[in-house]
Amino acid sequence: MRINNIIARPVFSEKSVGLAGAGKYVFKVRKDASKGTISNSLKATFGVDVVSITTMVMPGKKRRKSRTAGFVKTGLWKKAIVKIKEGQKIELFEEKK
Repeated sequence: MRINNIIARPVFSEKSVGLAGAGKYVFKVRKDASKGTISNSLKATFGVDVVSITTMVMPGKKRRKSRTAGFVKTGLWKKAIVKIKEGQKIELFEEKK
């Protein structure tokens, strides 16, 4: 597994933007990524020191495909909430006023 393929994308929601103010950032990561590889990937990509990582597997949801085809279930995905060292920040999560 390559370090630059661990983090899929940041998760932007009302809750995750609020957590960014407290130094916690939310990312969608590969399902087979461990906390150690997530930490190494964040250090290499953003140059921040990770204090703690909480991971969870999010269940898939039922989505309506069409009127006749019915529903399709989306795949499950892994979410990582990362707390970084105080005084550091990741520029992706800055709120524009």
